[in-house]
Amino acid sequence: MEFDKGPIDAAAARAASRAQNRNAWNRLAESGSVFAKVATDDECRNPLATLDGRGWLPRSVEGLDVLCLASGGGWQGILYAAAGARVTIVDLSPEMLKLDEREAARRGLNVQLVEASMDELGPLGEASFDIVHQPVSTCYVPNVVAVYREVARVLRVGGLYLSQHKQPASLQVTHRDSKDRYVLGIQYDHEGPLPAVPDRSYRESGAVEFLHSWSDLIGGLCRAGFVMEDLAEPVRADSMAAAGEIGHRGRHVPPYVRIKARRAAREAPSAGPPLWIP
Repeated sequence: MEFDKGPIDAAAARAASRAQNRNAWNRLAESGSVFAKVATDDECRNPLATLDGRGWLPRSVEGLDVLCLASGGGWQGILYAAAGARVTIVDLSPEMLKLDEREAARRGLNVQLVEASMDELGPLGEASFDIVHQPVSTCYVPNVVAVYREVARVLRVGGLYLSQHKQPASLQVTHRDSKDRYVLGIQYDHEGPLPAVPDRSYRESGAVEFLHSWSDLIGGLCRAGFVMEDLAEPVRADSMAAAGEIGHRGRHVPPYVRIKARRAAREAPSAGPPLWIP
């Protein structure tokens, strides 16, 4: 798929990658993937502690409007609903959303389900949410800034945006060499879908993924109207892991980054050029 042949080809390529990712995540949901692990009874007894190991959330979310973005699968949305939030779950995969529907019904919780792409949230109204929580998912769209713009649109001023992303270097890894070094074989400025590579440690089977630069991940967030309050790299290193295992790879290349950001005040419309006074 190419993304530089004009608007028609670009739109067709986006539609093709979106369809492939929908099918991939439908299969993951149906196969009982780790990414489709529903919230347990123990997790629901103290849902905020389960969701928020870093203390980024307010002490209570009861009565708040929460958008779980690209977050189907019966986990995040169920936990927020168990904590008393008014929850909307958006996901591209109808099979992942079915898990939320099933778990919500089983637990007597009310959640709103929306099948949509994270970069096109047309069904959601402007300034509708107090919190947007997004797990690792922006790697599945070609333009992360388009996601940020949509989140900025639907989030209220002062609202919280918690997101996690795949780090660029992790997506650049192609293989491990004879000295157990991880090779960054994909260019940092790679455009379009990532090629298939031998190292599949942090790639989801059948999905189309895209590499986003730090300029887009962080700079794009700020330019979209957010103030970043914290950043963390989840530890995936294991000093006892053998070469080739995920824990060994994590000692050399951190896979993820988590970002806490807040929606800044929207700029007032300009009233025209400033008045010149001699």
